[in-house]
Amino acid sequence: MVTTFSLLLASLLSCVGMLCQKQATRPAKSGRRGPHLVLWLGLALLALGFGMALWLVVLQRLPVGIAYPMLSLNFVWVTLAARFIWHEPVSQRHWLGVGLIILGIVILGGSH
Repeated sequence: MVTTFSLLLASLLSCVGMLCQKQATRPAKSGRRGPHLVLWLGLALLALGFGMALWLVVLQRLPVGIAYPMLSLNFVWVTLAARFIWHEPVSQRHWLGVGLIILGIVILGGSH
């Protein structure tokens, strides 16, 4: 249970880090780029750092052949976040890919 939670949290933290990087590239409402950029990149580093630390815990408990493919959940989280936070369009082919990723995770998760 702890391993599953750690795996999901590591994936979510990695996703949060990527989303913070994306946010850092967007123009600040104040028009001042410096503080905006530093804030979002700092948050990205924190999220990615904590995600990596949790990932090390996961690797201690799961074979890498099972653990690593589970990180494909990042594609699912990022797609959902991009769609709902920034209203980015997602094609049907992309949604199909997300569905296949989820199916693969279910199949791999059941083999452990």
